[in-house]
Amino acid sequence: MLVLIIFALLLTGCSDNKAAPVNRQAQAAPVYISKAVLKSVPIEIETVGNVEAYSTVLVKAQIGGELTIVDFTEGADVHKGDRLFVIDPRPYESQVAQAEATIAKDKAQFQAAQANLARDMAQEEFARSQAQRFSELSLKGVLAKESAEQADSQAKAAAEAIRADRAAIESMQANTAADQAALDRAKLQLEYCTIRSPIDGRTGHLIVKQGNVIKANDVDLVTINQLHPIYVTFTVPETNLQLIKTRMAAGNVFVEAELQGDSKVERGKLSFVENSVDSTTGTIRLKALFDNGGTRLWPGQFVRVTIRMSASANSIIVPMTAVQTSQDGKFVYVVKPDMTVEARTVVPGRTIERDVVIEKGLRDGENVVTSGQLRLVPGSPVEIKSDLAPAASGASS
Repeated sequence: MLVLIIFALLLTGCSDNKAAPVNRQAQAAPVYISKAVLKSVPIEIETVGNVEAYSTVLVKAQIGGELTIVDFTEGADVHKGDRLFVIDPRPYESQVAQAEATIAKDKAQFQAAQANLARDMAQEEFARSQAQRFSELSLKGVLAKESAEQADSQAKAAAEAIRADRAAIESMQANTAADQAALDRAKLQLEYCTIRSPIDGRTGHLIVKQGNVIKANDVDLVTINQLHPIYVTFTVPETNLQLIKTRMAAGNVFVEAELQGDSKVERGKLSFVENSVDSTTGTIRLKALFDNGGTRLWPGQFVRVTIRMSASANSIIVPMTAVQTSQDGKFVYVVKPDMTVEARTVVPGRTIERDVVIEKGLRDGENVVTSGQLRLVPGSPVEIKSDLAPAASGASS
């Protein structure tokens, strides 16, 4: 009996060993595929930007006084030199008149001093010649020595009077220069009573109304933004910096700005690259200049920015759905001629709509799996479904 049981067990074991290969045979997994296509694609970088005024001026008063005239409408376009405000000029007009009167008095005193100098010079010349004559007569014994000495003293006094006159004239000239500076300052303050626009632009909200008394450099009266042209500021990853610099060196780099909910695109040119990379975000700040002829771009708006550069030849393109992620990085499943798959490590680049550029890892014409990857491992057999997924950018599978 024991022999029969052992024999039955051996037969069962042999039967299991023969059936095992049949159970281990894997079934082909249904997948969708697309061909890797070699083609030229435009180099585009997309980001979000912010519109900035080309120039912004905060208008302030440089003198104090009552705001008597507001000569513009809020939100209106103004030109450089247009009158915006008038501060009561009467106190400053009186200061100018007073300074002009002081200058007139200085000129009169200067003319009087010059006349005194001329008179004293004539007297000094007479006293000097008389002192010389008296000295000669004294030496001959004709005139007393005391008379000669008196004449000499009078000549010296006349010379000192001339020096005093000249010093007085120099002092008057210095006073006149100081008073002229005061007059110029008074005239300048009178000019400051009229505040004009320093740029072409559009006015904002009027902060101080007519009739208020204002102080010099106290508050902003109005803000003017220059809208033609206008800037759009944005950031891009630092990995794009070298490419952008190379394109700028070769010529203009064109930038498009698209408003939210508006299909019309504004076109401008890249005009500024920041001189350093933001180490906290790994991005660099750029600016593009737009004509903004239709005034569609407005300071503070957020816009979708696209940097367009020349086409890049010999780029391998596959659908984005083909690229998978593992612990070792990005990979795709490549369908081999024997209808099994190979997990191929790739280096993806920029995206173009629903496709991605493969920088390294694929060749033109290779078939990659775009759907059904969850059932695959390296070496798995596959069955290509008849309704294939659309090929990359219109390529056939």
